[in-house]
Amino acid sequence: MTSPARVGFHFDIMCPYAFQTSLWIREVRDQLGIEIDWRFFSLEEVNRVEGKKHPWEREWSYGWSMMRIGALLRRKDPELLDRWYLTAASALHVHGRKAHTPEVARELLAEMGLDPGLVDQAIGDDATHDEVRADHDRVLEFGGWGVPVLVFDDDTALFGPVVMDPPTGDAAVRLWDLVCGWREFPHLYEIQRPKTAADLSLIAETFRPYLEARDWKTIQNKTP
Repeated sequence: MTSPARVGFHFDIMCPYAFQTSLWIREVRDQLGIEIDWRFFSLEEVNRVEGKKHPWEREWSYGWSMMRIGALLRRKDPELLDRWYLTAASALHVHGRKAHTPEVARELLAEMGLDPGLVDQAIGDDATHDEVRADHDRVLEFGGWGVPVLVFDDDTALFGPVVMDPPTGDAAVRLWDLVCGWREFPHLYEIQRPKTAADLSLIAETFRPYLEARDWKTIQNKTP
């Protein structure tokens, strides 16, 4: 199949797996010149425990609120969302900063040369709820349950790829070609590499900054 010139990439800033994959898709963009449409998905909502508030019912809700800031920035200029995702996710997943708090979110905007007041502007704008939720619901329509999710121009949606050491250069393009080729087989639903003890150690070490910075325990519902 021909390589698409554009792809939608659904992410939650809080997701360490999506962050690793986002580094790969950025490399593909650098190599091939594809366009990336950054889109949202809420792990807080999809894994919400019955009886707990929805993220849009809370004054501040970690990943959801961070994506609301992203929604406001995307409205101004999609390039700002591109930068916001990389900046905020790097702060959390690489440097172990609590990017999910309003205080650090303001610091990150200032480091980007933007107005820290955009945090309060985004949280005070109910339409940002709607924008995040629209992207989230789009993944649910495909039967999705997590991130990263790629959505192609032919309305094919794929979960993944999940990578721990994002390939670069020619290797990044080879992985892109493999992922795009998957679309040729509409009933190929899943292929997965079992994780050895060494794999789990690598994941734990890679995610150490995130695990030390987060202020929540992971809740993950069963996948279909």
